[in-house]
Amino acid sequence: MIDLKRNKKTKEFEEAKGVRTRLSSIYTPNQEHDFKISRSKFSDFLSCKRCFYLDRVKGLVSPGTPGWSLNETTDLLLKKEFDLCRASQTAHRIFIKNGLSHFVPFQHDYIDKWRDSLHYGLSIRFKDSNIVLSGGIDDVWQDTRNSKLIIADYKSQANKKSLSAMSYLSDVYHEGYKVQMDFYGYLLSEMGYEVSETSYFLVCNADRTATKFAGKLDFQEVLIPYSWNSEWIPEKVTEMIELLNSETVPEGNLSCNNCAYARQRVLFE
Repeated sequence: MIDLKRNKKTKEFEEAKGVRTRLSSIYTPNQEHDFKISRSKFSDFLSCKRCFYLDRVKGLVSPGTPGWSLNETTDLLLKKEFDLCRASQTAHRIFIKNGLSHFVPFQHDYIDKWRDSLHYGLSIRFKDSNIVLSGGIDDVWQDTRNSKLIIADYKSQANKKSLSAMSYLSDVYHEGYKVQMDFYGYLLSEMGYEVSETSYFLVCNADRTATKFAGKLDFQEVLIPYSWNSEWIPEKVTEMIELLNSETVPEGNLSCNNCAYARQRVLFE
């Protein structure tokens, strides 16, 4: 898909510069002031160090993709639904259905900020560095038996395959989802909360076998438990900081499509 730049206010087309203009989004090697790294940017580092470095240090803007408005709508409506249970501190229907009636949505003054990935999110300083790690979480639940917090992430899809914990978590295309959960678990634990070792994906799978649309989509709702593990994260964050403080652009991932496109395009210029 070709991405054309428009002015956010006038909606008119404007020249795409390809570089960031907001200095707070660009890291200067060995800078002393704080610099925020989001969960998505950490995932970029894991995927391709070259693209990550060119983005965060050199300020290059990767071509964007439009948001998935249907997925965002599912997330929004689920949050509204869970917020009703949060206000009354009662078990959501999905908890009762799965024998988890001792779960309730976590009640906290900052829950809306934790879910705001753009401006706030979960946030911690990494050790004694100037790097602040952050990530907007879909929801936090609580086990009323032991008060432990439970990380929840909503996922929407439309897949004909049967949905089970084994098939979902073993899917190679869901590896990034597990990294996401590990990262949230790390942040919430480092913020001082006691977090359950089991997190949950609430997967909403649209029925593609229906005979007609009729103005609605039917979803199967499945809770997928996942035992998150954050032991690997500090080492990778340390590697990421070393890269940020380097003056050398690293090699790219041979499987990176962005890097492959850049290599091929230069041949025709």
